[in-house]
Amino acid sequence: MKAVNLIPNDQRRAQGSGARSGSSYIVIGVLVTLLAMVAGYVLTSNKATQGQNDAAAAKAEADSLEAEVAQRGSFTNFSQIKDTRLASVSGVAETRFDWERLMRELSRVMPSGSWLQTTEASVTGEVAGAEAATPVAGTAVATQPKANLVGCTPHQSDVARMMVRMRELHRVSDVELNASSTEFGAAGDASVDSCGSLYQFDLSVSFSPTPPPTEAPHGETVVPTSLGGGS
Repeated sequence: MKAVNLIPNDQRRAQGSGARSGSSYIVIGVLVTLLAMVAGYVLTSNKATQGQNDAAAAKAEADSLEAEVAQRGSFTNFSQIKDTRLASVSGVAETRFDWERLMRELSRVMPSGSWLQTTEASVTGEVAGAEAATPVAGTAVATQPKANLVGCTPHQSDVARMMVRMRELHRVSDVELNASSTEFGAAGDASVDSCGSLYQFDLSVSFSPTPPPTEAPHGETVVPTSLGGGS
């Protein structure tokens, strides 16, 4: 038997036919589009945030590296200053000459009644009466200290005796006589500025470029026999 619906048509409930209207597709399309836009915004925002974080990390690392470079730069400057000062001190030490010892030894070998009028000395050998060393091609000329001594002595033989003694002084390699003369009948007595009737000597003393490996004991007060025992 077939069922019959006795409810009037205008009072019956609407029943879906299973078919979708066109407006439903539009709504769904809009929702999908909005969802895609939201997903794109979130993704873009995340990328921007990550980029900002990476930039901040890179800046922090750059600041750290700059601070480290500045710190190392200060150390480098200090190291350069140290090397410069060390080289300066080493240069002074290498060219140092014990002039005080030379004058002390000269006071022991000078003949009695003799004195020095002028003394000129240099670690580079640039003194009056001294010939400059001639460099040989392909070789370096060692710095040779020299001294020029001008003074007065009573006798000509004193000059020869003094030259022999000077050759035995510390580091002396050669002694040359530039002049030895006297002005007989010279007016006035001998003084620091004038030898009067005494002999005036002019000597050039050359020293070895480097100190000898052995030196005389410190505190020696007796004139060595090799120096003639003084006078």
